[in-house]
Amino acid sequence: QVRLVESGGGSVETGGSLRLSCAASGYTRSKYCMGWFRQAPGKEREGVASIDIDGKTTYADSVKGRFTISQDNANYTRYLQMNSLKPEDTAKYYCATVGTRVGCAVVGPRVAPFWGSGYWGPGTQVTVSS
Repeated sequence: QVRLVESGGGSVETGGSLRLSCAASGYTRSKYCMGWFRQAPGKEREGVASIDIDGKTTYADSVKGRFTISQDNANYTRYLQMNSLKPEDTAKYYCATVGTRVGCAVVGPRVAPFWGSGYWGPGTQVTVSS
């Protein structure tokens, strides 16, 4: 049974930091590609960052320079370090995994069909107050 579990969400003030974790189990191919996404109330889900098995990363323009995605392949865990948080970062954050590195990227504001073939976690809430 494939399971993704996000953790590390919470409430912080503007300028604060949080580190999200996504632990995958039951799916060894999760090491090939994993992404972070977020969805704010009333808005569409959007891509935040991705990382493939080779360590290649992509980021949404809105988080470049503030967020860093990393991985621990041995433990099938991915991380999202979020610094300099802004109120507009408030959303529920989800991780997703796909069993191939071909197409592993977040491009533009929408979630590419590539990610629809993967597995998703239930999400963790991040709230940034001004």
